[in-house]
Amino acid sequence: MADTTYSTPSTAQSPSTAATQTTHAGAGSSGLDDLRVSPAAHLAGLMSEASAAGGRSVGLRELPFTVQIGLRAQPDSASWKSLEDTFGLRLPRGVGEVTGDPEAQHVLWLSPDEFLAVDVSRCQEPGETIVAEAGLEGLPGQAVDLSANRTILELTGEKAREVLEKSCRADLHPRAFGVGTAIVTALGPVPVILHHSGEDKYRVYPRASFADFAVRWLLDGMAEFLVDGQIPGPEEGAG
Repeated sequence: MADTTYSTPSTAQSPSTAATQTTHAGAGSSGLDDLRVSPAAHLAGLMSEASAAGGRSVGLRELPFTVQIGLRAQPDSASWKSLEDTFGLRLPRGVGEVTGDPEAQHVLWLSPDEFLAVDVSRCQEPGETIVAEAGLEGLPGQAVDLSANRTILELTGEKAREVLEKSCRADLHPRAFGVGTAIVTALGPVPVILHHSGEDKYRVYPRASFADFAVRWLLDGMAEFLVDGQIPGPEEGAG
């Protein structure tokens, strides 16, 4: 891991004030929020139609503008302890481990010294990394806002695992991929992070540039479980 140090103004905010607590359903404090367009926004209609047709079997939606912060630190180093203090969470130590609350702030293990801090309870705002950067000042480590790097697609329902198993090579049986597990894998040809965040709930993290492909891929996999066996056409799902 490259040694990266950060400096930050002495007026760093506390974690509770670094960003306005904003849910996905509400508007953020920034006047720019109305101008934001998420990577899969143009497919929201298709996802909504398919989810309605899927009933309890399967549903798909995007969690737009979710807070995602990339963290780097060597295990048990001063940087590691600083990041744990900043986020108020224990950093995961092994493959697949996730710490924290999957419905709020949590941290996914990506490699022995690389993690992804996620908060699905609010939208990303400027200054997400200010406090972490301050804690890392003079130390080797990294905290980078990656909220625009990936979007999150949430697949839910009794048939969600079957949809994923059509194109994901990883063993997704609960004995190998239980609730609270996250891995780096692929959905068809698309590299993704896959998080089994709850019973019959999976979060798929494709890079923003692959969001369109990933959504359409998942919608195609959902088709057999929909009421009419077909995904909506572009006309029905537009808007």
